Amino acid sequence: MRLEISLETFDVAIVGFGPTGAIAAGLLGKKGIRTFVCDKSHDVYDKPRAIALDHEISRVFQHMGVGKSIKPFLEPFTDSVYYGVDGQVIKRMSTVAAPYPLSHTPSVVFTQPPVEKILREYASSQASVTVALGLSLTDLTQDAEHATLVLQHEDGHTSQVKAKYVIGCDGASSSVRSLADIQLEDLGFDEPWLVVDVMVNERGLAKLPANSVQYCNPERPATYVIGPGNHRRWEISINPGEDPKDVATPEGTWKLLAPWLTEDDGTLWRQASYRFHALVAETWRKKRVFVAGDAAHQQPPFLGQGMCQGVRDAVNLCWRLEAVLKDGAADTLLDSYGVERKAHVTDLTTRIKGIGKIITERDVEKARARDAKLLAECDGVVKPMPRQDVQPPLTVGLLGSIEHPARGSIFPQPLLNQPDGEKARMDDIYPAGWKVVLRATASDDFTSASTHHHLTSLAVLKLGSSTFSEAEGVLAQWFEKHQVQAAIVRPDHYIYGICNTPQELATELDALKLA
Repeated sequence: MRLEISLETFDVAIVGFGPTGAIAAGLLGKKGIRTFVCDKSHDVYDKPRAIALDHEISRVFQHMGVGKSIKPFLEPFTDSVYYGVDGQVIKRMSTVAAPYPLSHTPSVVFTQPPVEKILREYASSQASVTVALGLSLTDLTQDAEHATLVLQHEDGHTSQVKAKYVIGCDGASSSVRSLADIQLEDLGFDEPWLVVDVMVNERGLAKLPANSVQYCNPERPATYVIGPGNHRRWEISINPGEDPKDVATPEGTWKLLAPWLTEDDGTLWRQASYRFHALVAETWRKKRVFVAGDAAHQQPPFLGQGMCQGVRDAVNLCWRLEAVLKDGAADTLLDSYGVERKAHVTDLTTRIKGIGKIITERDVEKARARDAKLLAECDGVVKPMPRQDVQPPLTVGLLGSIEHPARGSIFPQPLLNQPDGEKARMDDIYPAGWKVVLRATASDDFTSASTHHHLTSLAVLKLGSSTFSEAEGVLAQWFEKHQVQAAIVRPDHYIYGICNTPQELATELDALKLA
C-alpha cells in the first residue's frame, strides 16, 4: 500500500511483523487499540528459524483464538538425551507429567512459516490494525505527545506515521533500537554454529535416534532435534579454522551431517552459519519507544526459548498498553515492562548458558570431569528433568510485597467442569484480566477482602464453587504444594501476590494502584 503523511495518529506503531510483532499487533487489535504495523518483507520467511515453543505460548495462541488453527503444525517435543565423552547418558531433559499445569502440552516443536502466517493473518483481520508491508524505517523522533516514524517505500518515496507509542520488533539488527540509541549488554556467549534443517526420508529416519540429543562431544558439540513430521534439525559447532561460509554450502553441510545421514537420506531445507550470542538491551524503554523480541535480546538456542521470550515480551507490554490507553492507568505502569522482562531474560539466558556450558566443553579432561560430576549428583541414575523447571519466575517489577516462591510465576490453567458435562479451559470461561483465585478452604472473609481494590475490574473465583469446579485437580494440587489460600493473578497470568489471610489479601489489593 502507498502511505502518504498519515492524518491519523495511531495509539501504537509496531516496526516488524515477525512473530513478536504479529502477536503484539493481534493482542492490541483484539482490544480495539488503533495499531499500525509495518515490515520490509511482504511475506513470512519460508524457512524455519525457531523450532520449539512451550505451554505458556500455546496459552497465548488460545487467548488470541488461533490455537486450533496452529495445532496441526505442533508436535510434542521429545526428551533431550545428553551424551558424554564416552557415549554415556549424563543428563535427560523431559517435560512435566499430565495433568498439564496450563492444560497444553508443556513443550512442543513446530513449523514456523505456517504458524507465522496464521499470526499475521490474525493481526491483519483486526479492524483497528493497519498493516503496511514493503516499508523500511529510516528515522524516528519523539516529542511530548507522539513518536514520528519516517518510512521508506520500495519505490524510494517516504511517508510519516505518528503514534503515541512505538514497539521495535524488528529483529537482532533493529533499526528502532539503533535510532532510539538503546545499547546492548553482552552476557558473555559468542560461538560459531551451523544450523541445518533437513526433510528426512524413510530410509534416513531409520538411521536416526528416537529422541532429541545433545552430543556433549569436545571434538564437535552438536544438537539434534526431532521436529514435526520428517523435519529434523541439527545445530553443529564450527571448529576453529573452519570457514562458516564453506560449512554452510550444501557440500560442506553434508560433510558435517555424515555421522547421521548421506545425501540419499533427505533434502536440505535450510543451512546457515550463525554466531550464537547472549545479549540483552540495556534499557527496554526510551520515552515512547520500546523494544521487544530479538530487538531486545538474543540467547543461545540450547533450550529453544528464543521465540518464547519474544512472545512473553509482547504479552507483558500489551496488557500494560491496554491499561494505559483504555483503562486510565498511569504511563509509569509501562516502566515496569522493561524492569521485569530484562531481569527475566537475563536470568533465563544465564541458565541457558549453564546448559550450553555442559554441551560445549572443549577440553576432554574437563568434559570427563563434567560427566563424572553429573552422574555423581544423581547417584549414577539419570532421571528426567522437566524443561519447565529451568524457567525462572519474575523477581522484580509489578509484584506484591509478600515474598513467596510462587510469586512471579505463571498461574495454572485448569480444565473446568461445565454444566453440560463438557470440560473447558479456564481462560475460555474467565478471559485474561485481574483475578483473585481462592482455595476451596478459604473462608468467606477472603471474598470480602477482595473488594479492597482500585482496579477497573477484578474477578473473584473460589475453587470448588458451583461455577469454578475443576476436572483434574491441577489447582488443588497447586494450592496444596504452595500452602496458600489466595493468589492475585495479573492479566498476563503471572502471579502478582500470594496471601494466607484475608488481611494480607486486602493489604496487597489496596496497594495495587495502576492509575
